[in-house]
Amino acid sequence: MSRLPLLPGRKRPLLFAHRGCSSLAPENTLASFRKAREVGAPGIELDIHVSRTGELVVAHDDTFVRTAPAGVNGGGRRIEEMSLTEIRTLDVGSFFGAGFGGERPPLLAEVLEEFCPDLYVDIELKSRKTKDDPLPAAAAKLLKAMGRAIEESVTVSSFNPICLRAFKRAAPHIPTAVIYSVDPEVPWALRRGAGRFIAGCDYAKPEHAQATAFARFRIAGIEGRPLVPWTVDDPVQAERLLGLGCGGIITNRPQNMTALAAFRP
Repeated sequence: MSRLPLLPGRKRPLLFAHRGCSSLAPENTLASFRKAREVGAPGIELDIHVSRTGELVVAHDDTFVRTAPAGVNGGGRRIEEMSLTEIRTLDVGSFFGAGFGGERPPLLAEVLEEFCPDLYVDIELKSRKTKDDPLPAAAAKLLKAMGRAIEESVTVSSFNPICLRAFKRAAPHIPTAVIYSVDPEVPWALRRGAGRFIAGCDYAKPEHAQATAFARFRIAGIEGRPLVPWTVDDPVQAERLLGLGCGGIITNRPQNMTALAAFRP
C-alpha cells in the first residue's frame, strides 16, 4: 500500500514544538505557538476538540480543569458540552504564570491562519468515540476550506484509530499518524502501535521509549511509515533517535533543540 509522504517540502529532520513552546508559555495558546516561532521551531503540534456549537477548539484535555481552574464551573464541563461563547470566557494562561493572564483558548482556524505556511502543524484529534463522532468530518471540512493556504503544511494524528480512519476517508490527501504509548489510558491492544492497521495511516508517533531500532526497521523500513517520537526534551536523546533514522521529533523544549546541528538552517 502506498503512503502519503510526510510534509515532503520541509527540511529534515522535522521538529514539532509540543503544544507550542509549552516549557516557556501556556500550552496550546497563541502565546505558546508564537514563542515556538520565536525560538526557531519550524513546526508546532496542537490538540483539538469540537465544541457543542461546532467549532474546533485548541485544547489538550477533555475539560479545562487543569488549564482554567478559575473558569466557568471551574472549567469542569467537557469541551464538547460547551459553546464557543462559554469557552472564550476562560483564562488558560494564568495557570502558567501571571504574565500570561487573559489568554483564551484559540480556534484551529485562527492558528492555521496565523502560522501557515511559515510553520508546519501537527493536529491531534482528541476523541474517545468509536461512532457518531463529529470531530473527523469537522476537521476535514475546515482543512478543505482552507485550501492552498495549508498545502504541505498540515498533518493529522490521533490515539484513536477509528477517528483517524474516518478523517482519512474524508481527507485522503492529508498525511496521518497513529499515536501510541504503554500508558494505562491507552487500550491494551493499541499500546504497540497496532492502531496503524485500523487507521491506514502514513506514519507513526510512538512514545519516545518505543522508538527502537527494531521499530524503525519494521514500521519505517518494511511498512514505509516514518517514525516521529514524542515527547523528546533531552538533546542527547534527540540525537540518538535521529541517529536511528526517525523522521523528526516532538518536544516541549524546542529552544534546546534548534541548536542541534541536525536542525540548524
